[in-house]
This record gives sequence, C-alpha cells and structure tokens, in this order.
Amino acid sequence: DVYKSPASDTYIVFGEPKIEDLSQQAQMQAAEKFKAADLSAAAKAPKDKEAVAAVAEEENDEEVDETGVESKDIDLVVQQANVSRARAVAALKAQNNDIVNAIMDLTM
Repeated sequence: DVYKSPASDTYIVFGEPKIEDLSQQAQMQAAEKFKAADLSAAAKAPKDKEAVAAVAEEENDEEVDETGVESKDIDLVVQQANVSRARAVAALKAQNNDIVNAIMDLTM
C-alpha cells in the first residue's frame, strides 16, 4: 500500500516497494510466446545429441566448482540472466569475474 501525505510531497510505503516496468512485462510476454513456439517446433524436430546434452547439463543442479567466484556474484547473474547456477559460474569464469559481461554473454 502506498499513501501520500496531503500536506507535503511525502509517500509512505507499507510492504516491499517495487517499480512496475511495463516495457519489461511486455518483453516477458513476447518471450513466453516465442518459447511456446520454440517448444512446439522442438517437439516436431528430431533432437541431436548436442541439444539433448545441453538440456541435461542445464537441468543438472549438482555441485559446481565455484572457486575464484563470489557467491553473491553468482546469485546476481542467475537472477538477472535467468539461467542455472552452473551456467552463471561458467559465464563468470569465462569473463574473468566480470558480472556485466557475464550477464550480457548469457542474454544476448
């Protein structure tokens, strides 16, 4: 709940304040449509060994060697790029622990 003080330009927020980004919501909806189209096309097309291995690797949430990478950096990359922890660690190591480049590498 957000309340505005009538006497001044002061707002009171009860709960967690969140910024509603309408353009991001539109992008997420468009991405969901493409995912649905990709899944239906993937179901019809024969799968090769590399694609199956990549999916299995992404679904495999076993322990990953995180030496040399900070846990908070990994969590940030996982959250921002919406990838598995293993892929985030691999991207951070490939980019020499540069968070911005790791996220860009995973999302572009």
